[in-house]
Order: sequence, then C-alpha cells, then structure tokens
Amino acid sequence: MPKKLKWRTLMIGGLFTLFFVGLVVRLYWVQVVQASWLLEQAQVRWEADKTIQPARGDIVDRKDKVLAEDAPAYTVAISPRLIVQNKIENDVVLGLSAILKSSEDGSDIPLIQEHLRELVAKKKEDGTPRDQVEVRPDGWKIDKEQADQVKALTAELQARLKKKSPSSVGISLIEEKKRYYPGGTLAAHVLGYSDKEGKAIMGIEAQMDDILKGVPGRINYEKAASGIELPDAKVTIEPAVDGKNVRLTIDKSIQFYIENAMAKVAEKFQPKSMAVVAADPRTMEILGMASYPTFNPNRYWSVGKPDAFMNRTIAAQFEPGSTFKLVTLAGAVEEGLFRPNDQYQSGSIRVSDRTLHDHNEIGWGRISYLDGLKRSSNVAFVKLGLEALGTDKLKAYIQNFGFGAKTNVDIAGELKGSIPMKYASEFATATYGQGLTVTALQQAAAYAAIANGGKLMKPYVVKDIVDAKTGQVEMSTKPEVVRQVVSEATAKQVTEYLEQVVSDQQIGTGRKAYIDGYRIAGKTGTANFVGEKGGYAVGRWNISFVGYAPVENPQILIAIIVEDPDLKGDYHAGSEVGPPLFRDIMAQSLQYLGIPPTVNVNNKSAKPPFTLKEVTLSVPDLVGMSVADAKAAAGKYGLKLETLGNGDKIVKQFPLPGAQITGSQLVEVALQEADLTLPNLVGRSLREAVEVCSFAGVSCTAVGEGYVVGQETAENGVVSLQLRAPDDASAAAETLAADNAAKNSASKNSASKDNSSKDSSTKDSSAKQSPPPAKKDTSASR
Repeated sequence: MPKKLKWRTLMIGGLFTLFFVGLVVRLYWVQVVQASWLLEQAQVRWEADKTIQPARGDIVDRKDKVLAEDAPAYTVAISPRLIVQNKIENDVVLGLSAILKSSEDGSDIPLIQEHLRELVAKKKEDGTPRDQVEVRPDGWKIDKEQADQVKALTAELQARLKKKSPSSVGISLIEEKKRYYPGGTLAAHVLGYSDKEGKAIMGIEAQMDDILKGVPGRINYEKAASGIELPDAKVTIEPAVDGKNVRLTIDKSIQFYIENAMAKVAEKFQPKSMAVVAADPRTMEILGMASYPTFNPNRYWSVGKPDAFMNRTIAAQFEPGSTFKLVTLAGAVEEGLFRPNDQYQSGSIRVSDRTLHDHNEIGWGRISYLDGLKRSSNVAFVKLGLEALGTDKLKAYIQNFGFGAKTNVDIAGELKGSIPMKYASEFATATYGQGLTVTALQQAAAYAAIANGGKLMKPYVVKDIVDAKTGQVEMSTKPEVVRQVVSEATAKQVTEYLEQVVSDQQIGTGRKAYIDGYRIAGKTGTANFVGEKGGYAVGRWNISFVGYAPVENPQILIAIIVEDPDLKGDYHAGSEVGPPLFRDIMAQSLQYLGIPPTVNVNNKSAKPPFTLKEVTLSVPDLVGMSVADAKAAAGKYGLKLETLGNGDKIVKQFPLPGAQITGSQLVEVALQEADLTLPNLVGRSLREAVEVCSFAGVSCTAVGEGYVVGQETAENGVVSLQLRAPDDASAAAETLAADNAAKNSASKNSASKDNSSKDSSTKDSSAKQSPPPAKKDTSASR
C-alpha cells in the first residue's frame, strides 16, 4: 500500500473514531448527566397551562334588581394588510372614528382618526403590512350598540367590494366581557366601577372586590409542538370559583325617585353640588344615596371633572345650619328644659364679645319657644343650648348623636366632620349649627335616632352576600344599635315638635315639605356659602332639609343638601329648593312603599296639625277578576275602582290587597301589563296624581302645589301636572269643579310666593376649616 494512501486511511479512521467517541460522550451527557433537567424542560414544552377566569358576582338591590353585572363586550381589530389590499384606508378611518367617538359633539373624532391612520399603516419587521392590530383604547371593550354599528360598516364595505365574507374586508370584532351597569348613573357613587382592565375602582365594587371577583381556576394538559392537545393526554383541572353576589339595602325605585328629583333641581337652580340620603330610620338601612354632579360608570373615562366621582353624602363636610338644632332641642327636652309655651325676647343675644342674631335680626318680639322652633330662631337655641344646657352637656349631646366621629358605614371614604368648640361664642353658634362641620349621612343618622325612639343606629349599605348559583344567603348584615341618645319619650316629644315645623302653614319653615294626608316631621336649614377664596360669599347659600314620615310609624327618612343653588340673591327662594325636593322624593316613596295616608284632609275645620282619622277600609284582592266582578267586590267594601287599559280580566292593582285606605281613595286596576293610558288627573292631590302615574308606568313632574288643575304630555312621554293650592278643602272643591266644567282649561297658576322667614346657619365648608370668631355675628343664620 502506498505510504500516502496509508496516512489518508489512518486519518479518516481517526476522525471517525473521534466522532463516535464524541457521540458516545454526548449521549452519556444527555441521557445521564442532563436527563432530569431536559425532561423537566420537555415537560414545560409539552404542557399547556391556561387560567380559567371566574365570573364576577352581580350587585343587586334589596329586591334583587341588577345594578352591576358582567356583560358581553367587543374589541375592534383591523387588518392593515387587507385594508391596504382593498384600498379602503380612508373608508375605514372615517367610518370607525364616527362610531368609536366618546364625546357627544364628536370633538374627539380628529384624534381617533389620527390614531386609526397610524394603525392602518402598521408594518411587520420585513416592511409588509401587519395582519391584525387591536384598536385601543377607543375600540377596546365597546358595547353591543357600537359593535352592531361596526358590523353594519363591515357589511357595507363587503357589499361594495363584492367580498364573500366579512372577514375579507379587514375589520373584525373580538368577543370579551366587561362590567355593565344597567341603570347608567343610577347609584353610581354607591356602586363605583370596574375599569376595562377589570380593576375595581371605588364604591362597593372596590369595597367588596374580594367577594365579587371569585378565585381563578387552571387547566393543564399535554400538547404537541403545534399546540394541539395530545390523544390520551393527562389533563388536570382546578375549576374556578365564581364570585358571590352582593345584595344591597338600596331600593332601585327609591334611588330613581331621588336622582330624578335631583335632576329637576339641577336643571332649575344649577347648584354647585347636591347630596341626598334616604334610609329606613328603624334599621338605618340606606334605601337611596346620591350625589351631584354624577357620572356614568359605563363611560367613566368621559367624566370631565374629578369631583363628579366624589360621594358627597359621606366625603363632603359642611356647616349644617338650622338642621343641627335637632341636637339642642333633643337635649333640652331630655333634661326637662324645653317649655314650649315659655316666652323669650327674639332678635339678638349677647354672648361674650359677640352679638348673635336671628335671620331677620330684629326678631318677632316676645314669642314662645315653640314658635321660635317653628320660625327657626337662633336666639331661642342659644338660650336653650348655652344658657340652659350649658357647654358640657351640649357637647356631650353633640357627641352622643354621633357628630365628630365616623358613622362607620360600609363604604370607603367617609369623613368624620369637626366640632372644634372652645369659647362660649363657639358653643353658642354651635347650638344652631354654625362653626362645626358634619356629613349628610351623620345628619340622617341623628334624625333617625329621634324617629327610632332615641336609638342611634349604625348605617349600612351591604345587606347580604349571596351564592350566585344556589341563591343561598351566606352572610347578612343585621341592624346595630350604637347607643341610646335620648329616651323614647323624649324622641316622641321631639318628633311632635318637628311635625309642627312642617304642618304649621303660617309660620313653619318646613311647610312646603307638607304632603296631603301624611304626618311629616322635619327641619330646614339655609347656610351662607363659602366662596372659592374663603369667607362667606354674598348672596349665595346652601340649602338643607331633613325629615321623616309617617310620624306615627316612621318608615323612611330623607336628608338633603343643595350647595349654592342660583337663588338670584334672595335666600327666601331657598324654600323652593330643599322642602319641595324632599316632598317630591317622599311623596313617590310613600306611594311606592304602599304606606296609606292617615290624615283627614277633607276636614274643613281642621287646622294644622290636622286631627287623625284612622283608616278602616281594607283593599280586597281583585287580580284575575272581570271588571264587573271586581266592581261588585269593591262595592262591598265601600271602595271605588278606576280601570286602566283594555282586557277581559284585571292583571294588577294598586293599592295591593290588604292595604288600609280611606274610603275616598280610588283603587286603580289595570287590564293590561304595559302601555297604560293615563286618565284625567284633574281634581286630585299631588299624592294621588303621583300614585296613578307610578301605577301606569308614566313619569310625571309637578308645578305648584295642592290639587291638579291641568296636565300636559310632552314629546318624551313625561306628563307635566299643574297644581293649585286652595285656601281650604272647600275652596279646592269649588276650584276643581270649575276646572272640570271648563274641560281642563285652567291656566297654569303657580303657587303663591311665601316671603316669610326661613332658617339657616352660615356656610357649607366642604371640608374647610371654620373662620375664626368675629366680634359681631354678621352671618345670615336662619
């Protein structure tokens, strides 16, 4: 063998030998040394691990009407490749921007168009158009209405391009879920909201997030390199635990009455803000809680001013004014120091280096303390609180009623107010609600204590935690007594005094809160407004009213604060804000709750407070009867029917079976479920008219007070009721008879203006410190 060939053979053999030695070493390294690590890595590649998202629990009202729930949502995606290929870039940009705008006037369309043009021009690394990009944030989790518009745009482009499928156009929708609030702004500050990323923000959504969100699950399985699950693969599933439902104490209907009434006040008086709380005084369950300005949690991103997110019922502090006189009055009655018929000199009183005045400054001469309460005399309460009770007892009663401390309601963000009393003049002004700050909820709780026999209750909003699948209640909140602030006898006596503030139609500052047929207790307040730069603003006030009904068995309490309404510089106009707002909400709520009237309004000789006439007629069950049979059954009870709609049998009625009513009250019966025609309401009181409107499912507004003399239906279906306030029941009957004879041609006469005194304190500090005491009281305290 030639020497050259021999060396070549040896070299090749050596290389093959080295190759096989290296291969053996590598196999040993892989199969022995790295075996466990490689197996672990392979397992990761083979297995798919997916998170199973739980369903978020619903938030419902006390009657299980949904206030917040998960709902389908859609994210818009576009294909730059197909859009460029179809040469429809401009069509897509213009069409989608018009659909995805968030402002009503379309002011944001140019920005959306600019963003869409950037997305349409998106390219891959190799310079070719992208296959798909999501339109965020404008097209992210849009609702069904907008999604339908996107589908319509896609269908239009598909037809024009003559494409076989919508997907070939370049616009698609990705199905997702988002939080949906069916009522829009309804109870927005109580509910809060969840953003598009699923994060709970404020309100019950945030407070109860751990309960609502549930626990995510997991699914694990083996897969091929393509991602397809392998046959006979091992699958491990940890199911998700869905969130619980949260049932609130809120009543959706009462909440609607509140917000609807507030909207009317906002339109008429353009206030800076409002806060309203409605509660059951027996338990302090919150039946309604609303703030203005408000927001729509479905479109939380479109809110212009951050203060729209503030729950002003618990997070705004203000000087209460004369509504705070409740504390001084209750303390004086409890200590046996309030003698209603004793007299004092009204007008002004000297305390240390300050002269404190009644709102009219000159007073009303020598008057009784009861008249001082009705007229909301500051001097009367200085004498009762400072001179009679003394500073120590006064402060003790203020603290016992819960002021200066949080109520500990189950909603985050509550402030405690401030009671910084040191000098005699500060104690003096505190007797009528000046120089200290409170929240609307504290006011509501204090009045509820009087309505509830002297028991201060802890307010709450969360009623039950409910299993979403079984409906089983897993946790309930029970009414909690904080303490007994005054005796039951004192509470009853104070209620009777507060009733006269409303029922005395001559001097009672709360007379415009009066509702025919019901005994109502309440107190008004008018306080100077604090300007933006501090100090009291001239000609600007805050209006408040707190009251409850019916006096003999209080079932609903309403506290109202209206900050800086446009009163045209006349504080007397405050009587057209607070008391009527209270009356509007209360009248509808009493009717809705099925609480019958107990006052005989037809007694001409009766002077407020009216004498009681006990109800003796019980409403029979008429549902399912024919009209003839129902009239016969009602006749046996001495009742009259009014039928609404067309049909063979009665499908619903009001009042409900078993309700106790007066013989003069009609029983409304419907022959069909919906689309009821509203009957002629001329001749009825406001309460009766509202009852019929509510039963027929028709929204109504009232102008004036007293009895209906005309009604008009607007294009939006809302019925406007014109009312007239006669001097007595006899005059009312004559007026109404004339109106009926003239076929409802009565003119829209407004209720006569009443320029008598109103009550107030000074400002609404809204969490600002009170100004230092002046040498002379110059505020317009009423």
